[in-house]
Amino acid sequence: MLEVGTQAPLFTLDDQDGETVSLEALRGTPVLLYFYPKDDTPGCTTQACDIRDQWADFIAAGAHVFGLSPDDVASHKMFAKKFDLPHRLLADPEHTAIDAYQVWGLKQMYGKEYYAVLRTTYLIDASGVIAAVWTDVKPKEHAEDVLEAIAALPA
Repeated sequence: MLEVGTQAPLFTLDDQDGETVSLEALRGTPVLLYFYPKDDTPGCTTQACDIRDQWADFIAAGAHVFGLSPDDVASHKMFAKKFDLPHRLLADPEHTAIDAYQVWGLKQMYGKEYYAVLRTTYLIDASGVIAAVWTDVKPKEHAEDVLEAIAALPA
């Protein structure tokens, strides 16, 4: 994982509507990037919907919020529509940002090992520096945790 205090790797990816998002263009405001394994799975849905349910607080905090997974634009579009997600989902099937942020790794479920996105969140401050990192994220508690960290960022 990348460490707090390091410069956040730049990326340019498409969101669920096919619109391009560039991290460099977002300088000047905090950015929350939450990496998740797969659209429309139980933990990922819980995490995305918890952010949706506290969306007014994210707006008030002034941070851009992006979910990011290896799913493609079409998958993200269906996921966002199905759960009425207000934030943007970035498609990274080529692992551009996933690799740069070091969130691809070995996981284990039901005794089987496989490689997938490690549920990780990065808070990037207005100057593009990583201000906080969450690993082994608990999907239901996550929105509240990150909102506290966003509020603690210097203005």
